[in-house]
Amino acid sequence: MEFGLSEEQTLLQDSVQKFLSGEVALDRVRESTKNKNDKAIWQGLVDLGISGMLIPEAQGGVAMGTLDAAIVAEQLGHHVTPSPFISTAVIAPTILSTTSTHNDLLAAIALGESRVGIALGDSIALRHDQGVKEDKGLLSGKATFVLDTNADVFLVAAQNKSIYLVEKDQLKINNRTTIDLTRSTCELLLDNSKAELITSDESVYHQAINIGRIMLAADTLGAAQCMIDQAVSYAKEREQFGRVIASFQAVKHMCAEMTAGLEPCRAMVWYTSHAFDNLPNESEMTTCHCKAHISEIGKFVAKTSTEIHGGMGFTDLVGLHYWFKRIGFNRQLLGSPEMLRSEAAALQGLRNV
Repeated sequence: MEFGLSEEQTLLQDSVQKFLSGEVALDRVRESTKNKNDKAIWQGLVDLGISGMLIPEAQGGVAMGTLDAAIVAEQLGHHVTPSPFISTAVIAPTILSTTSTHNDLLAAIALGESRVGIALGDSIALRHDQGVKEDKGLLSGKATFVLDTNADVFLVAAQNKSIYLVEKDQLKINNRTTIDLTRSTCELLLDNSKAELITSDESVYHQAINIGRIMLAADTLGAAQCMIDQAVSYAKEREQFGRVIASFQAVKHMCAEMTAGLEPCRAMVWYTSHAFDNLPNESEMTTCHCKAHISEIGKFVAKTSTEIHGGMGFTDLVGLHYWFKRIGFNRQLLGSPEMLRSEAAALQGLRNV
């Protein structure tokens, strides 16, 4: 069995990496987060064809697979890129492609003319005074941690897992700042808002959640790899007691432990992406374990690489906090490790639902 990236996937990886290295340096990330505007960065990714990766060719996309999207997500995480990739280019097409009535919107997404916000998180685990209810085709309630404040339309999941398309003028948007400044998030307030039912098929809802989790895991993989690279580079330059700290056994062990923990995660993301497209019976459980495990490894890498930098690791000059906080946000979004392992246990019959 041959398990690895194809030549085309390697070329995709290289082209995205080359674009991000040239166009999305840390200063560009700082500027984007300060101005809360990622439109120019997103347009560059649209020009690469990233927005249409999962969209059928009939609607102007390139109909690529989940592994291809995960490759892009890893590079975006590596460069802490501000963009609506997970919401607009991944989760939205996964939902909208299940119907034949939104081909125009899919085409607009592929062209970069429309951005779609995603409000699915509250339906996973409801908190007090949150969640969205449907009554006679109208939606009311509050959706929190919604991806993409700058979206043109929103896909909103009600408490019964049905998914609705809501126009921007039918809701109130409150910007919400999280620890991760590289992603725009908001809160939606709906009060008898007109909404179009996209699907009441719960399997579509779970597909959208699972592919989002895979992308978050891949994003964390890329961010953690970058933090290791920065830690190793810093250790080779920083001198203490007349020697570079990379020569100290304790620092060598820290770098080796980070690498040993993270490297198997790459194969885990690849296999989970493969399972999503080809092994439906394994997909959900594999996704739960993948995101849970990589979230924990990412947390360890973020902590350890910051420690290697010493006091410099906490300064904005180095900027490690962008990767540190992105990993932390990914860890909680669409399910924490504890929640995901509980879901996996239920899927395996190890606990009562």
